[in-house]
Amino acid sequence: MIATEGMYSGQYIYCGKKATLTVGNVLPLSSVPEGTIVCNVEAKVGDRGAFARGSGTFAVVVSHDEDKGTTRLRLPSGGKKTVPSGVRAQIGVVAGGGRTDKPLLKAGNAYHKYAVKRNCWPKIRGVAKNPVEHPHGGGNHQHIGKPSTCGRERPAGRKVGLIGARRTGRLRGVKKTGQDKD
Repeated sequence: MIATEGMYSGQYIYCGKKATLTVGNVLPLSSVPEGTIVCNVEAKVGDRGAFARGSGTFAVVVSHDEDKGTTRLRLPSGGKKTVPSGVRAQIGVVAGGGRTDKPLLKAGNAYHKYAVKRNCWPKIRGVAKNPVEHPHGGGNHQHIGKPSTCGRERPAGRKVGLIGARRTGRLRGVKKTGQDKD
């Protein structure tokens, strides 16, 4: 169960086919009308929620296919996904939207943010390291000194930079989003 915008402490939350279409309630997608904003949607029946779980995210019910028993969703990424109509979803938008709008301002805040997540901060560039520590390290100026692309089958330790890149450089032209394709 995820907190949705508009929920409050002491609120009664109802789950099941007969639950009303109010914020916070959990219903199967088959009993949710098209165009409804949902969150915490299951991928398979009974997996307790897989899509649209991040703060401020939501999915939109696009269409129902009664013959196949499936429902089409528009996900926060813009892509569309077809899921069984029996999967459950929570009504509303996940609480905590705009969390990333406020700047961290100092290293201490970033330290505490990532301390509870995983060891991925601070990120030190390879060119700033010594040659024993990174393939891009060393040299009299901070430069890579070789192509930054490397093959997908490279051994661990040499597999740095743009791994298995099909192309490099600036993205030019019009980008096709998931909404344009369908």
